Amino acid sequence: MTKVGEDHLNSLRDGREIYLDGERVADPTTHPAYRNSCGVAASLYDFQSRSDNLELMTFEGGVNGNRVNRCWQLPTNYEELVRRREALMAWATVHYGFMGRSPDHVASCFSGMVMGIEVFEQYDKKRAGALRDYFDYARNNDLFLSYVIINPQADRSKSASEQADPFLAAGVVDEDAAGLTIRGAKMLATSGIMANELFVTCLHPLQKGEERYAVSFAIPINASGLKILSRKSYEKQSPIRFDNPLSNQFDENDAVIYFDDVKVPWDRVFVNQNVEMTAKQAFATPAHYYQNYQCMIRLSVKLRFLLGIAHRIAETNGVISFPQVREILGQMAADATLIEGMLYAMEVRGNHVGPYFVPNRHMLYSALVLAQQLYPKMIATMREIAGGGVIMLPSSVSDFASPMLRDLINKTQKSPFYEPEERVKFFKLAWDAIGSEFASRHTQYEMFYAAPTFVNKGHSFRTFDWKGSTDLVERLMNSYSLQP
Repeated sequence: MTKVGEDHLNSLRDGREIYLDGERVADPTTHPAYRNSCGVAASLYDFQSRSDNLELMTFEGGVNGNRVNRCWQLPTNYEELVRRREALMAWATVHYGFMGRSPDHVASCFSGMVMGIEVFEQYDKKRAGALRDYFDYARNNDLFLSYVIINPQADRSKSASEQADPFLAAGVVDEDAAGLTIRGAKMLATSGIMANELFVTCLHPLQKGEERYAVSFAIPINASGLKILSRKSYEKQSPIRFDNPLSNQFDENDAVIYFDDVKVPWDRVFVNQNVEMTAKQAFATPAHYYQNYQCMIRLSVKLRFLLGIAHRIAETNGVISFPQVREILGQMAADATLIEGMLYAMEVRGNHVGPYFVPNRHMLYSALVLAQQLYPKMIATMREIAGGGVIMLPSSVSDFASPMLRDLINKTQKSPFYEPEERVKFFKLAWDAIGSEFASRHTQYEMFYAAPTFVNKGHSFRTFDWKGSTDLVERLMNSYSLQP
């Protein structure tokens, strides 16, 4: 039986501790701050279970042959990798690329870790067994996983162990026969409010003496003592879809997670207080680049959507025939196509890790570097094309209810492409994509979701075939000398 939207909504009514505006949220699926975004998450499962999508979106990977999303598929060849990407790309079109932590992201992370299971086995066979069993459990139930892998910023000149409170960052406070007890905070639980479980670890490098933070485990969102401290809800501030069509639906939210002495049983612990293995789980396995490959799939859909808005802005303002505007749009199209082309190149230049076929690492890290630069540039260019038209709009949909105001709207909201009402509707969408608080969060998110750009440039440096390049230089230099 394939998971459907109602299954997911029911799973979120589990007593999880969400706090917003000083109060506890009883049910995120009905609360005005989260209900629409929870509905979008549910719609992903309805999309995959449709009879016309079932073969594209799912495979027989669950228990007793149950069909689950292809995000859990472990490709063994190029064709299977492409088929999986086609499913993830179709899923991203449901939210137009605006859900950065859709269910396929952390599923890709776990898939990458399982592809490198021998790394865990060399570390600890029991922890490797826990990881393998958890992957089977999450896949069989088609779970929506989020993660928290970053420590609170606090004093960034100091490491986690040097902070005034040694348990500011989540760490092990106790260990016994039943498991670990975790105390402290982690961020950034993007989509955590609408997920089933959290993967908790530390992506930042740790040093000797910081073993208590060097853990890796999974925990249900409703675990006793786990508190979700939500940021401001853009959805709650955008109750009318006409006025904020993106904020109203696709605010996946972000949250700080506080572990108030949360008990984690051993069968959910994958790394226990080991600095070296905490780093290896991401970078000695395909996990880090496999999860970011999913990000590039999502981003390619989002960039295509933004290109559509940019083109429509030019049409709405009557400047689409201007040579300089076409030049700008052509550059934007080239930039977006560069990312999409690199996505396909990752697959074509993919390689085997054991029995599994994975995308090329260097192509992935190169795409990350370029994407982090490209996104804010694209947003700035779209704002330049739009001018003041995206600001000077009716205050809300309520203005249309007044005959006098509607008449004035019809007189002032002119366009060679749209009638006044459609012009207002479109420019409100455009502003929500490029200028609203929701849009600003997305610009910040796309700039840092895969770590600061200097980190990704470092990954690009480490994974490039420098020997191949320097060998070319040496070959030419060896072909001549001082002697004729």
